[in-house]
Amino acid sequence: MEQVRVLIVEDDDFLSQMYAAKLELENFGVLTAMTGIAALKVAQKELPEFILLDLNLPEMDGFEVLQHLKENAETKNIPVLVLTNFSQKEHIDRCLALGAEDYLIKAHFVPSEVVDKIKSILNR
Repeated sequence: MEQVRVLIVEDDDFLSQMYAAKLELENFGVLTAMTGIAALKVAQKELPEFILLDLNLPEMDGFEVLQHLKENAETKNIPVLVLTNFSQKEHIDRCLALGAEDYLIKAHFVPSEVVDKIKSILNR
């Protein structure tokens, strides 16, 4: 079976590496981007099967990244899971309206739960 590639968009290097390690243990391929603009470049070039997206990013925030991904014919069908510290309802509603599959608040989920969530979305 071909490896499913997940693009982790996270500007915190420690968190990015932690999620990358967890996903690699579960046999996912991992791509990473630390800024919004880098995320769009990687997504368009590599066309990952899944994107894990933080909202608080340098250069371009996660809302803009999500909007660009969903407006682009090549990337619009890639499932996006928002993983952020923003817990405001309007942020959640906005992301879901823009086309995110789901919205997780970092503080409420350990990496293994995030991986389980990715698997459940991919298995839909």
